[in-house]
Amino acid sequence: MSLQGGCYCGAVRYEAHGQPFNSTLCHCLDCRKASGAPAFAWFSVKTDALQWTRREPRRFRSSAHAERSFCQDCGTTLTWQDDRWQDEIDIATATLDDPEQAKPADHTYVRSRLGWMNLHDGLPEFQTTRSAG
Repeated sequence: MSLQGGCYCGAVRYEAHGQPFNSTLCHCLDCRKASGAPAFAWFSVKTDALQWTRREPRRFRSSAHAERSFCQDCGTTLTWQDDRWQDEIDIATATLDDPEQAKPADHTYVRSRLGWMNLHDGLPEFQTTRSAG
């Protein structure tokens, strides 16, 4: 499977190969702040499956264990990577040319979900991560 996408202005483009996994709609404060949205859709691919095909994004350390990337021209959030799992990288789902290729399979960090955000999509919900429940 080939997943292609990029930022809003088109300055940064990527291609990822393989089946996406860990597709989620995250409600944590960090994702909300980074995206400016009430929740943020992500999916994972193996780090070596992601290639930047037009200009690489700018990176910054967003926490003690994670790094985010974004387009330095338009500000689009593109990736999130945790130091503890260097073999995988999360990509912002809405940056795909076809976001239907990586539909969320669950909701994570629902303990941080905004009170006015009520979703009734039937997807599993986890208070924090999947492993923590």
